[in-house]
Amino acid sequence: MERKKKKILLTGALLAWTAGAYAQGNGAAGINEATQMVTSYFDPATKLIYAVGAVVGLIGGVKVYNKFSSGDPDTGKTAASWFGACIFLIVAATILRSFFL
Repeated sequence: MERKKKKILLTGALLAWTAGAYAQGNGAAGINEATQMVTSYFDPATKLIYAVGAVVGLIGGVKVYNKFSSGDPDTGKTAASWFGACIFLIVAATILRSFFL
């Protein structure tokens, strides 16, 4: 009886081992699918970053106008910082898109 249990256990272990060996591949299909999914997000993400840049530009324009109207001496510094933020968003989106696609 003991020998029969060992044969059954050995057969089950061999089946489990061979099933695991057949199930494994080189993973190329999974990597290709992940790459396709990630690259499909770049167009909407780029458009979103451009939209955020436009909103930042509008907010910055209003803030600079308010400072200019009130006669604040640091209007140029404020304008440069808001303009730089907008340029950074646009350039970052463009470079990320060209770098990863």
